[in-house]
Amino acid sequence: MAENKKTPSVQVFGRKKTAVAVAHCKQGQGLIRINGVPIDLVQPEALRYKVFEPMLLVGSDRFDKVDIRVRVKGGGHTSQIYAIRQAIAKSLISYNQKFVDEASKKEVKKILLSYDRSLLVADSRRREPKKFGG
Repeated sequence: MAENKKTPSVQVFGRKKTAVAVAHCKQGQGLIRINGVPIDLVQPEALRYKVFEPMLLVGSDRFDKVDIRVRVKGGGHTSQIYAIRQAIAKSLISYNQKFVDEASKKEVKKILLSYDRSLLVADSRRREPKKFGG
């Protein structure tokens, strides 16, 4: 019988309004795909750099050892982009915590938090229901 060895992986989510992105981060060679499409082809093009922010901040060397697959549903284009970037950032941190070491996790977390807190913490604001009358 062949041994069933599991590759080290983590699964985290990012949220913005009604958009939910689930990132599955595992050991690999640096592939990042969003709904099966490479990260370089993310639409809308104007918001593409928002998705690249976690990689640009911590450096591509940390992403070379992991593959990240992101599934995103709900919300509009902008909400989905923000949910994706949060899921990517959180997946890298939890992967480092679980399979690398605590020091690298703290270093990555500090870099991301100093840039933008919404990379790690979900925004709790939601749309307020329309009122009747005027």
